[in-house]
Amino acid sequence: MRIVVLGAGGARKTEASIVRAARALGHACRLVSAVGWTRIAGSFGHRVAAYRVESFEPDFLIFTRHAIELGEPTLRRIVRGRPTVFWYFDPHPREKVVQLGRLVGRMCITYLAQVGWYRAAGIPEVSFLPQGVDPDRDAPAASFPAGYRCETSFVGSGQYPYRYGVLRAIADVSRLQIRGPGWNNAPADLPVAGGPVYGKRLGQVIGGAAISLGASAHAEQDLDRASASNRMWKILGCGGFYLGPYVKDIDCFARDGEHCAWYGDADHAIELTRHYLQEPERRQRIAHAGRAHALSHHTYAQRLELLLRGEAYPLPTIL
Repeated sequence: MRIVVLGAGGARKTEASIVRAARALGHACRLVSAVGWTRIAGSFGHRVAAYRVESFEPDFLIFTRHAIELGEPTLRRIVRGRPTVFWYFDPHPREKVVQLGRLVGRMCITYLAQVGWYRAAGIPEVSFLPQGVDPDRDAPAASFPAGYRCETSFVGSGQYPYRYGVLRAIADVSRLQIRGPGWNNAPADLPVAGGPVYGKRLGQVIGGAAISLGASAHAEQDLDRASASNRMWKILGCGGFYLGPYVKDIDCFARDGEHCAWYGDADHAIELTRHYLQEPERRQRIAHAGRAHALSHHTYAQRLELLLRGEAYPLPTIL
């Protein structure tokens, strides 16, 4: 099969992981950057991007949210007569996301609770398909700077006060390092160690931490079902010990005490942090098992097989 992925360019983007997955499955695949061509050439870039898609003569199109940068008229011409799916990775709807979903008619989303919302918004086919591990990018670091060594680490955006509480609680009982964008105006008692980290540096940050944390950005995420941030997949792939928030059916991805650890609230997170910091050998066994499990069951290639067959990720009594 010949597949085009239309979205954002860049080696660290999810689009690149999808392309590698498609090629690993034996498909010919081309990445076309709607963002890049639009920035380089404005409206003329729309025509260049469209040509890059159509000249490849694809049998199947995969859009990410950035595809909308080409505008509806161009996208309608590209989509005409070709099976197309829009794979969306963020937890909250946006106007342009709904616009693109209606244009394509079929969406895969990574937050299960949003399936019904998008269907009600007029998108005929909406299914649940989480992100996964890219074996070529998500791998343990061979080494890391001494400054990255810590007991606990969190990598994520700082503009979400909801996550401050659990991070503050963990900081009270461990040496925590926080990294990511948007922490400039965070409370002074949160131990921010640096800005955004990607690729190799992210692997080093994960490698330097005894425990790598997950923390929800919004309260409703803790009430979701079987939905997790891409942070979890990165940590598992990089061989880190992941301690993240429990939601119903999250153990369909990884099992507590076997592949990772799940906490229920800040007090529980404190309890588990103290426990696992005192159990380095068990922590290491769980981290190794988590990575092996992710590589066996949760790669982008496995996700892409479902997407191409028109199937959702299998969960008990899925919506």
